[in-house]
Amino acid sequence: MPDVLSQNEVDALLAAVDEGDLDVAAPKPGGGGGGGGGGGYLPPQGDIAIYDFKRPERVSTDQIRSMEMMHETLARKLGASLSSYLRSIVEVKLASVEQLTYQEFIMSLPNPTCFNLLSCEPLDGQMVLEVNPSIVFPILDKLLGGGNTEVHIPEREMSDIEWRLISHVTDETLRLLQESWEPIMKIQFGVSQREANPQLMQIVPPNEVVILICFEVKMGESSGMLNICVPFPVVEPIMGNFSTIQTWFASRRSVDEETDRLKLNEGINKVQLEIITYLAKTELTLHQFLNLRPGSIIMTQKDVHDPLLVTIDGKPKFKGSAGAIRNYKALRISSTATPSDTI
Repeated sequence: MPDVLSQNEVDALLAAVDEGDLDVAAPKPGGGGGGGGGGGYLPPQGDIAIYDFKRPERVSTDQIRSMEMMHETLARKLGASLSSYLRSIVEVKLASVEQLTYQEFIMSLPNPTCFNLLSCEPLDGQMVLEVNPSIVFPILDKLLGGGNTEVHIPEREMSDIEWRLISHVTDETLRLLQESWEPIMKIQFGVSQREANPQLMQIVPPNEVVILICFEVKMGESSGMLNICVPFPVVEPIMGNFSTIQTWFASRRSVDEETDRLKLNEGINKVQLEIITYLAKTELTLHQFLNLRPGSIIMTQKDVHDPLLVTIDGKPKFKGSAGAIRNYKALRISSTATPSDTI
């Protein structure tokens, strides 16, 4: 049989399928050929990949992996930043990076929600930063003095004051997003418009492919999603840069580790510690204590030649002897102490 069917053979096959004469749902393991009247079915060889022409795969696997690496770093930094700002443990982790249509993204969002249109100069077009109400209102409750208990999520739009309060979270997210995208391109992110109803914001055609980056945010007993929607036409001019970003991250990781070590050492060196030197200890009755006067002698069991115990933040650390240098009280360290040493 020829590898390519003629137009008459294609029309005959389609007619047989429409009339039910050819069963395509029950493949036979053999290679039975056949014409009409329930002809045989030859299963295709090799793996079959389902391709939906309504959702073309315009972003490669390597580019998706590069985006995951970039935004995993963003998740860690955002969690630390929000924890410091809210004075509560906030966990942010990257949930997924996938491509879908803009209509599917919009239909997946709650209404109302915290929907922010982002400018991304020098790129043309806009991106989207969306924060679910299930985590927005717990953050607002925390900012206004609430605890870490479960918060009731009202089904209403946020007020102007609430938009103003949550703007610090969105601004901090954009600052860290800009840092994460620096290896690709220096982009100036900013909020150009806010809206509660996502259905009103059609920044690209409904069937246009977008890259959806989903983060899960947990604070106490509350959790919700933070989504970044990147339309493909916006980043298409720089998509080639994502293919080489993994090499940059590999080299950058070693530099970051050394920088973090230096910053940690610098921070530790500035920590103030309380140092106390104990001369001796003894026990007195209340009567003896009340009768102490200047010049009174307190008897202890410590020998005058025994070393003194030096503690740092209440823990034994050194042994030494007391004295004076140039009219200043001083202590000479003679040896280290063990945790079991006492005064």
